[in-house]
Amino acid sequence: MSKDERDPGADGVQDEDSARPGPEERSSATGSRVPEDSGASGVSEVVGQEPEEKADAEMSKSQSSEKKGSFWKELPILIVIAVVLAFVIRTWVMQAFYIPSTSMENTLLVGDRVLVNKVVYQIRDIERGEVVVFNGNGSWDDPNTVTVPEPTNPVAGAFSWVQQQLGAAPTGKEYIKRVIGLPGDTVECCDEQNRILVNGVPLDEDAYLYPGSVASHTEFGPVEVPEGHLWLMGDHRAISYDSRLNQNNPGGGAVPIDHVVGRAFVIIWPFNQVGGLGVPESFEAVDAAAG
Repeated sequence: MSKDERDPGADGVQDEDSARPGPEERSSATGSRVPEDSGASGVSEVVGQEPEEKADAEMSKSQSSEKKGSFWKELPILIVIAVVLAFVIRTWVMQAFYIPSTSMENTLLVGDRVLVNKVVYQIRDIERGEVVVFNGNGSWDDPNTVTVPEPTNPVAGAFSWVQQQLGAAPTGKEYIKRVIGLPGDTVECCDEQNRILVNGVPLDEDAYLYPGSVASHTEFGPVEVPEGHLWLMGDHRAISYDSRLNQNNPGGGAVPIDHVVGRAFVIIWPFNQVGGLGVPESFEAVDAAAG
């Protein structure tokens, strides 16, 4: 058999390759072009997404920058609001005070800080036995008053003022004592057992007097507390320059109620002194007798 007469399928590999349509032919045969390299298309798609990701990142940075800028713009406003609130609270609601003297030992020690409620006496009357902060100008002349030196420069003055507002330094203007007599009460010292008498009722003061202290080292009275005034005494009677020793001043030693800043109701510093300043039980008998 001649070569030309062979079965066309004998050289099948060659014949099939030659008969197989090429890419262009397949495209024309099916009517659509098949991509030759699908990987290239994938890369193209990823590259095509990069500008969008960059735009999102830039937008995120821009928003973050705007937030930071907004915070710094709002910060001065927040500071002003905080200062105003602190001023309102200190002026009309509550204030911290520093204890500079020993006249209220051991109830209050030098360096203690107390919170003073300025609202309570707008709601109710002052009660016997409460510890109050008051301004003694015009009625007391206490030689033991702590003097606060004038600041030498504005910065020192501002620093000193902040300390006073926080109760970290004395003001030199206010005193702190215990209420012994209310307007109209008769106060005197002393009975046969050396006890203070209020309206004829003796006070048992052992719970708050300085250890070893007597009720008074000087006799006084009977004194009738004027209307609108208070009879005030320190718990360390031996060194407290209080109503007993100011009887030659206006008010006869009593302090006008409108000079009272507020009630000291709790010790807030130091931690080993933290606690409330309640009314001793010894005043219950006086209150009961007064009806």
